[in-house]
Amino acid sequence: MSSKLPIGYIDIRVSVHATEDAGKVEVAAKNLFPAELQETLIFQKTKLTGHHSNPIILLTAKLMERKLLPLVLKKFGADLNTLDKEQLNQDIKLHLEKGNLYLRFDKQAAVLGVLKFTQNDPLHIKIHFKNRTAEEIIELAKQSGLLP
Repeated sequence: MSSKLPIGYIDIRVSVHATEDAGKVEVAAKNLFPAELQETLIFQKTKLTGHHSNPIILLTAKLMERKLLPLVLKKFGADLNTLDKEQLNQDIKLHLEKGNLYLRFDKQAAVLGVLKFTQNDPLHIKIHFKNRTAEEIIELAKQSGLLP
């Protein structure tokens, strides 16, 4: 397997509810990433309306600095706790689709700089791998410490 810049881009998506501070949610999202990428992370804001007519802001961003993107996997691998890594390892097939690795991080924990998986109101991360099979993505995740 070639180690030439395997990650094509990373998409970030998060909802900001009316009860949340958009600035804090943005900081939470940036906290997930290495310092070198935090300053380049610029969010697009889309105003939406929720189920009960409540205002929601959708924050989206795309990281394209291909030389720096492998640092993201390494940071995730270094910052995630063992239980989350084990859970991801057990469910990895559910997180992979068409060359993409999908991860959902806890917004509240991220505000504090803590990486933790959640299913409830998460920060959505899509890591797109260029021309990689699921097996190659799993191997890259293991090499970066994201999987045990």
